[in-house]
Amino acid sequence: HEFAEEVRRHYAACVTYADAQVGKMMNRITERGLLENTVVVLWGDHGWHLGEHAIWGKHALFEESLHSPLIIVSDGLPHPGVSTDAIVETRSLFPTLCELSGLPVPKHLTASSLSDALDDPKTNDGVAVSYTSRAQTIRDDQFRLIVHRDGAVELYDHKSDSGETVNVADQHPRVVTAMKAEMLKQLEKDR
Repeated sequence: HEFAEEVRRHYAACVTYADAQVGKMMNRITERGLLENTVVVLWGDHGWHLGEHAIWGKHALFEESLHSPLIIVSDGLPHPGVSTDAIVETRSLFPTLCELSGLPVPKHLTASSLSDALDDPKTNDGVAVSYTSRAQTIRDDQFRLIVHRDGAVELYDHKSDSGETVNVADQHPRVVTAMKAEMLKQLEKDR
């Protein structure tokens, strides 16, 4: 228990240090008058389990591993400083950066930009898909579905207090079927 708390403190210290460096960078960009012509993206490529689900690390399909920080600062955004709970995928960053920079979005991209969430932070109709060698997952504004290679299914309701600790797949077979179909559709786009 003492070791776990020490690891969590060290992790928090790393986050605090990184935050301070971002602050220095933003101050420098502002001091030089570059903010109007600069798109800033702060993006963490993954989350990290600090003992949740008895996992220490990032290679899992739970919220702690897959939810990552994403902050976009760009002149002209309609709601600067307003956060959103929109479900997005990091692969949407490239088309978003193209749009914010005034560049054409390549037609071969399968990801859409984050413009809906940037224009309306209350937007929350997206899905995000991820996978490991052992399982695949899809997340929407209410549920996370995890489908294991052996066919086992987990469904978690993010609108409940239990979050990703109580598998409710047996209680929501229609949700499982619909989310499984959507996940396969999303994964097929990239093949």
